[in-house]
Amino acid sequence: MKRTFSRGLVGLAMATAAAFALSACAMTMPMGDMGDGDQNAADVMFVQMMIPHHEQAVEMSEVILAKDGVDPEVVALAEQIRAAQDPEIDLMEQWLDDWGLPSMSGMDGMDHGGMDHGGMDGMMSDEQMAELQSADGVTGATLFLELMIEHHVGAVEMAEQVIGDGRDADVRSLAEEMIVGQSAEITTMRELLAR
Repeated sequence: MKRTFSRGLVGLAMATAAAFALSACAMTMPMGDMGDGDQNAADVMFVQMMIPHHEQAVEMSEVILAKDGVDPEVVALAEQIRAAQDPEIDLMEQWLDDWGLPSMSGMDGMDHGGMDHGGMDGMMSDEQMAELQSADGVTGATLFLELMIEHHVGAVEMAEQVIGDGRDADVRSLAEEMIVGQSAEITTMRELLAR
């Protein structure tokens, strides 16, 4: 079956390409297999894009953890998300280092030259992040759940994409773990919102 990229994935890929062009990065994006390694272009794109995606989830979690008056179950969820995704960021950074490729780390916390990730695979826009930061504890908890559901759905879609298109067994294993873990968290967040 022929697989196609979602509009969001293509949009973020285009933004990634623009970032490389603007920074005059010498790296050449692989279009097929990568030398003698096990990873292909889909694996590389997934890892490079998932790092800033995870970094934003960690940032969102830290924002809500810094607020007073947040539901303890939301606090526990934010701590769980941060604890799961921080080590995954380190792992993916190590893979890129091993592959001799650059990271997109920090992309969601920068100006990006005017780029706005809002709507791309669940990434929050600068405006949404600012709204989360300025909200009080009660309002912020609800907003956190709503935004993190969208964020997780985007991550699950990206993981499903690389399972279909990628080749690296380690990347596939991580993607499968993300699907299981983040799908469970989506269920929890929807239950919290429904109360």
